[in-house]
Amino acid sequence: MKQSFLFASSLLALSLLAGCGESNTTNEAAEPKAAAAAADDYERGPHRGRMLRDGDFAVEVTIFEDGVEPEYRIYPYRDGKPLAPGDVRLTIEQKRLGGNVDRFAFRPQEDFLRGNGVVTEPHSFDVKVRAAEGGRTHNWSYASYEGRTTISAQAAQAGGVRSERAGPATVAELIDMAGRIETTPEGRAEVRARLPGQIVSMSGQLGQPIQRGQALFRVESSHSLQTYTVPAPISGVIVEKNANVGDTTGDRAVFVIADPTKLHAEFFVYPRDAERVRVGQSVRVRNLSGDNSFQSRVEAVLPTADAASQTVMAHVEVPASLSRGFRPGMGVEGSFAVAEAQVPLAVRTKAIQRFRDFEVVYAKVGDTYEVRMLEIGRRTPEWTEVLGGLEPGTEYVTDGAFLIRADIDKSGASHDH
Repeated sequence: MKQSFLFASSLLALSLLAGCGESNTTNEAAEPKAAAAAADDYERGPHRGRMLRDGDFAVEVTIFEDGVEPEYRIYPYRDGKPLAPGDVRLTIEQKRLGGNVDRFAFRPQEDFLRGNGVVTEPHSFDVKVRAAEGGRTHNWSYASYEGRTTISAQAAQAGGVRSERAGPATVAELIDMAGRIETTPEGRAEVRARLPGQIVSMSGQLGQPIQRGQALFRVESSHSLQTYTVPAPISGVIVEKNANVGDTTGDRAVFVIADPTKLHAEFFVYPRDAERVRVGQSVRVRNLSGDNSFQSRVEAVLPTADAASQTVMAHVEVPASLSRGFRPGMGVEGSFAVAEAQVPLAVRTKAIQRFRDFEVVYAKVGDTYEVRMLEIGRRTPEWTEVLGGLEPGTEYVTDGAFLIRADIDKSGASHDH
């Protein structure tokens, strides 16, 4: 595992990090520089924006987002001095990864030109600026990327990167509860003598596997003085031994047998949730360390409540094949799907990563990956509803997203205007 991770990391390090950071501003007729230039590799103006120059005319491009939705604010200059914004007509066209194009017109406000729309996240695009003033027209183009990287298909495959397209999914509403693993009533038997008497021999031992019908002990009846054999009523393991040879039988169980494959999980359902838990609902059961889990269903909800806690008991089936990992007495947690809804757009929960202050997935276009900031709705361990920030049908990374994130972090791609 460690070797394959190091191998994948080495491949990723060798891959082309196109688009990480921002390139220098160029005139449209000039040859553009590499898109991997550092974010601060351009001239900044008095408002910390990008300076675009053509002769004695210049504009400073900023994206303002202090207390408002992100918007373009452009400051014009002539001969290094502020120019009245009403003397300039300006448009911006930004092309995003995947081909979508946003266009902005501007109107004068105070000492700047204000764009007529929101610059949505991510602020990652190829930009064209066109300005007209004093009978002259000026054109610039530049790349401004953030949260973007390019990785070869071979490197991505070696790193375990997998993707799928975002679309509709069934998202459940979950309630988490605590419980424990117990033997089912059918899997437990208390073995008693049929008639009172003295135990004269015993063949069963604590912890011994037993087959149904196998002799466990012999008793000499106190009334007839005849001896009789007591067999095992079920197959299983002896988990309790409460008598020895020479003891007199009574009402107590001499042996208790439990079948280790007949288990269920018992969950304590509090009154606020009791009306929402139903037989047949899907439940994800996991051990307390969270490293072992299985999917099952509610098989019974007992009608009586505990007098002290006012909880009712819900039983969830444990498959016999899991009896080695889930043993009687173990504490467990369960996520009960008390309601389900079909949502138009969802992503795999495991695909979601952190980027700045956002929860994101990484969209994939060819060999290029870029963040998509999500507006999130309902969330389950498998699916997360997406309310905004991602187009239906977008191909996004489901496995290996942490490698894409590490590559972007390493490149230093920043949110910088």
